[in-house]
Amino acid sequence: MKKQAKNNDKILRARVRLFGNLLGEVLKEQTGEHIFDTVETLRRGFIRLRQKHNPKLHARLMTLIRTLDPDTLNFVVRAYGLYFSLVNIAEEDYMHQCRRKQVRLGLRLWPGSFYDTIREFSKQKMTPEQLQTLLDRLIYMPVFTAHPTEAKRRTVMDLQRRIFLLCADMDRPDVLGIERDRIHLQVKAVILSLLKTNEVRTTRPEVHDEIRLGLYYFRTSIFDAVPLAYRYLERAVDVNFNEKYPQTPVTVPSMFRFGSWIGGDRDGNPYVTHEVTTFAVCSATQTILEEYLERLSAMDRVLTHSSRLCPEINMVALGLEQDALDLKLGAPENAGDIFFTEEPYRLKLRIIAQRLQHNLAYVRAQLNKAAIPLAPEAYANKDQFLADLYRIRDTLIATGDQLLADGDIKDVIRLAETFGWHLFQLDIRQESTRHTQTVIEILKQIQPKIDYDGQSETERMATLTSLISKGKHKAIDMAALPEEAAETLTVFKTKRELTDSISRDCFGTYVISMTHDASHVMEVMFLAQLAGLVGKHKNQWFCDIQISPLFETIEDLQQIEDVLGTLFDNPVYRELLRVSGDLQEAMLGYSDSCKDGGSLASIWSLYNAQKRVLSITQKNGIECRLFHGRGGTVARGGGPTHESILSLPSGTVEGQIKFTEQGEVLSSKYSNTETAIYEITMGATGLMKASAHLVLPTEPAPAEHEQVVAELAQYGEKAYRKLTDETPFFFNYFFEATPVRELGLLNIGSRPASRKVGDLSKASVRAIPWVFGWSESRHTLPAWYGIGSALQAWRINHSDQPEMLNQLFKHWPFFHSMLRNTQLSLTKGEMTIAGEYASLVTDQEQARVVYGMIREEYFRTLDELLKVAEAESLVEIDEYIGTSMMRRNPYLDVLNHIQIVLLRRYRDESEPEADRQKWLPSLLRSINAIAAGMRNTG
Repeated sequence: MKKQAKNNDKILRARVRLFGNLLGEVLKEQTGEHIFDTVETLRRGFIRLRQKHNPKLHARLMTLIRTLDPDTLNFVVRAYGLYFSLVNIAEEDYMHQCRRKQVRLGLRLWPGSFYDTIREFSKQKMTPEQLQTLLDRLIYMPVFTAHPTEAKRRTVMDLQRRIFLLCADMDRPDVLGIERDRIHLQVKAVILSLLKTNEVRTTRPEVHDEIRLGLYYFRTSIFDAVPLAYRYLERAVDVNFNEKYPQTPVTVPSMFRFGSWIGGDRDGNPYVTHEVTTFAVCSATQTILEEYLERLSAMDRVLTHSSRLCPEINMVALGLEQDALDLKLGAPENAGDIFFTEEPYRLKLRIIAQRLQHNLAYVRAQLNKAAIPLAPEAYANKDQFLADLYRIRDTLIATGDQLLADGDIKDVIRLAETFGWHLFQLDIRQESTRHTQTVIEILKQIQPKIDYDGQSETERMATLTSLISKGKHKAIDMAALPEEAAETLTVFKTKRELTDSISRDCFGTYVISMTHDASHVMEVMFLAQLAGLVGKHKNQWFCDIQISPLFETIEDLQQIEDVLGTLFDNPVYRELLRVSGDLQEAMLGYSDSCKDGGSLASIWSLYNAQKRVLSITQKNGIECRLFHGRGGTVARGGGPTHESILSLPSGTVEGQIKFTEQGEVLSSKYSNTETAIYEITMGATGLMKASAHLVLPTEPAPAEHEQVVAELAQYGEKAYRKLTDETPFFFNYFFEATPVRELGLLNIGSRPASRKVGDLSKASVRAIPWVFGWSESRHTLPAWYGIGSALQAWRINHSDQPEMLNQLFKHWPFFHSMLRNTQLSLTKGEMTIAGEYASLVTDQEQARVVYGMIREEYFRTLDELLKVAEAESLVEIDEYIGTSMMRRNPYLDVLNHIQIVLLRRYRDESEPEADRQKWLPSLLRSINAIAAGMRNTG
């Protein structure tokens, strides 16, 4: 991809220039010469400043910005924000076209494609049997979340999608002259619509809105992307294995699954109630049922076989006779006009659709809070639905219609196997202290003699084990419980009800944030028992809940083995785990551990935690699934999914992986089918490679390599804590030199931005606004601070090993990924701009100290990284990202300078409130626009 980016970047630059020109035309026509001239003056001026600093020019540009009235500023900010949206579309289309060109020309496909991955397996002498074993173990599960970093409205995304599709028309070589001009006019029309559309929400979204946005991606891209991804994988397997070994064909199982936290994550969000959870589950089921019905309707126009022309069609195998009995259809000739009795496949499809309509009516009634019983004609579960689809497929194959069996029916089967009745598995998340407090309140009713609040951890484990073993308890007076405790228990009851009424697959795991002790897990198991999710049936244990403890801080990550070991040694928990499938999921929090001790300490703690989890689960004969709580940015565990999976400790991925996808990551990955296919593919192949150790021998990372990173982590954490924990004014600097306080005014998420109002501490700030604020102000320090000091200290202390770090960067995926992500963050940082944000701080003497430390470490990290990578510049390490940021920087400079002026005005409490408020719309739009330009902010 690098070589193509270098040779064909002119194609991308031409597209960006075209979009910029069209935007300019729209601005001039709609807003007049004044706005257009202002935008152009700022654009040209900051480009010149990038080429050569000129204090007089800088002063003139700042004077221009300060003289702009609120309306003009609003248009200027919107123009630049719209420009970045167009650049993002152009870059996304360019990458898609590069990949298509490789396929079209028969070139070697990119690393991470299905073809390249399966071919590598073949070269490694993997047998068909081994490949089948590997594929059968795989579960790839991205989990959508609704953290407040996504600033786009669905209306805006629809318009942007139209431009992306028009790009495909423009990419055709035969589009010339009048046809080309017509397409350009269409793009211009959409740009006009975008200019006239309010890109900023006027009200804060409710959780229901976030749920609908999550479902939007399924309808827009994922339903089309998933079947195509399976087809590409099947083709890769056929070419590299099945054509060579026809006697042992490899089949591709349905390995993709999707999860969601939207409507289930109540940690810190009081608006996620049990009613909201019901809405999330039922809305998901409604969405997938509607998709099935739409696809069945399309097949109804394809599978039009006549029984007169095709008498070999087996009506019994199709299940039509049983359908007649089940649906009380009577004789086929009396089935009514809607059934095509001469056309058996159409008859079968319409019977399936009729059954699904009953299921859909049942779910809609639940959504409308007017529950009805499930009609006897409805499908009892997704397996019955799949059985009918298999009957159609198998009958087509039996009558020689393999081509049709490999068509639309195959895609619907893939969707049904992947999404079932539930679409996604909704995880529930709640903070551990909520469960502790709920148990305390419940025991006051059912076991008043137990002072649970005063017990030690050992005593609590004994109490909970005894309570769960006992089984039956006194009835709980829900009305007598405090509101929070009653709601917490009601969530478990809701889970029981929806599991029984919608699907056993509609829920994923119950995630306990801030898990510090084993009792935090047993408390959830006890509450689950009270709701009927855990218990005994005919003296046999059952457990309909899977619990995923979330380890977030560096201290928690270090204690992960003690917590899990205590649980596995507990006979009651061990038995409940056994009857629920002997699978233990453990969630690792990237965001808080990074905020806590810096990126190096976080990365290393996570690395070791994964090894410890795998060690203890293997020792106890338990299957392990790690759930990676990744954010959008590097500072929150983000970065390219493929490389991130490959950088995990060797042998710790056992075929299943689960990770969060959130914020702007969702729109950048899943707004377009073409990009969604690529992202799903890259993630799945990363999983395949990381799990290949299950069937092929692999070597773990040498102990001396791990020792290098262990030492680096110590140096890095020391430098990071010196800034964040030992520099007294540091958090004042953060709140004043970044727009983090104003972020809470932007209507982009239902969850509050900080835990405690007015608390200026590391513990109070949530990880997302922490990263968002530093990114907007171009510091980007959470992802790199301390790494330069660590690399420098290691080099000085190990001068006898001058090549060691270079070799690790070249040959160890973990180390390479870590520093590549550092490079990404350094590329998006800009110390000159950060220094201007520092001028917003009231105490300039203190601010200069903090900014000086940040600036010094930035350039130290830059210098050390280039030495390790043996590169002259950041662009050399990653040409595509580097070139993209070089293209964006002058435009970001405009927005950053405008935002600084607006922050100063909005925060000036000496001005009347009305005067301050008039700058707020432009300020909020600047946050959105910089987010679009940076591409990831939180």
